[in-house]
Amino acid sequence: MNENERLFNSPLSDIKRGYADESDKYVCLICGESIEKGLVYSKGNIFYEAEKYMKLHIESSHGSVFEYLIDLDKSLNGLSPHQSKLLKLFYQGMGDEEVKNEMGIGSSSTIRNHRFVLREKERQAKIFLVLMELLKEGSSKTYNNVKRQTAPKAGSGRHIATQQEKDKIIEKYFPEGIDGPLKTFDMKEKSRIVVLEQLAARFDKENVYSEKEVNEILKGASEDFVTLRRYLIEYGFMDRKQDGSQYWIRKYDSGREVLDLDRRKELKNQFKELKTEAGVYQIRNTINNKILLVATPNLKTINGRQIELNTGGYRNKLLQEEWTKYGNEAFVFEVLEVLEQPEEGFFDMKDELKKLEKKWLEKLQPYGDKGYHKI
Repeated sequence: MNENERLFNSPLSDIKRGYADESDKYVCLICGESIEKGLVYSKGNIFYEAEKYMKLHIESSHGSVFEYLIDLDKSLNGLSPHQSKLLKLFYQGMGDEEVKNEMGIGSSSTIRNHRFVLREKERQAKIFLVLMELLKEGSSKTYNNVKRQTAPKAGSGRHIATQQEKDKIIEKYFPEGIDGPLKTFDMKEKSRIVVLEQLAARFDKENVYSEKEVNEILKGASEDFVTLRRYLIEYGFMDRKQDGSQYWIRKYDSGREVLDLDRRKELKNQFKELKTEAGVYQIRNTINNKILLVATPNLKTINGRQIELNTGGYRNKLLQEEWTKYGNEAFVFEVLEVLEQPEEGFFDMKDELKKLEKKWLEKLQPYGDKGYHKI
């Protein structure tokens, strides 16, 4: 399924979080990566439950759902470049005065007017969505059978330009030469295909690239390298693995075998080899050495707390405030003790874990200026 179609066919709640919750897996709505439920996934020697790993995938591969949606083409998100920039600045938490200075707009009242226009657009969008839902529930077979047009793939024969036309397009949009910066990406589709062809030529067809390497190459053409990368994929000049870990230029003469590492089998084998361990760990602020002690029956999910802290939803408000203030780089997660479990006989893990937690609370006294626990 086309990546955009996957988004368009999903409910708003799924689009907002960036993934679909299916019966046996979570599916990224941006790139199609699927994470099977019931497995534990590792990254950087840290282990995650399936849903938390999907959230990490979206954060590491796509930045955020907001960033992906705001960078979509105007034909998809309905926003002008000016509106997109405004929303990005609002998303960063900028006030009217800051936005005015950033965009070089005359007065703060102009920004307030833009906010009003965007709110009106939001209200109109809600009404429009309801109207379309009612339409789909009705008897309009003509509407329901309409298929969305997709971007023409490279080599498809659509929008073919003559060599003379190509030369004019290249001269217009690459004024400093084909290896120089791109003047703008606001152009007709025929010109866009010619420009993408030139950008694809900056990559070696025999190489496989990481997303970071692709971004570095495209930065030479535009600061908006995310949009360029997306169009190279949508128009079929470039392919990638579903998890975004590898990119390559497509070959139309001999084709290319898609890389497949049988990731599912590898993860299942890895899961079988892992042993669940209970224990106590601390989250330590390296700036002021304040700590929070956590007892858990499963140390594999230790970094799941980091995701909660990054998203601002951690239950300990004192820790959350300082995490937001100092940033995640200021904190470390350290295992203090693994709970030893006998191989035979009755063992009350819950009770033993409480004793272990009490032991470390008495030893470290993480209260007041020393920690995030309340007395």
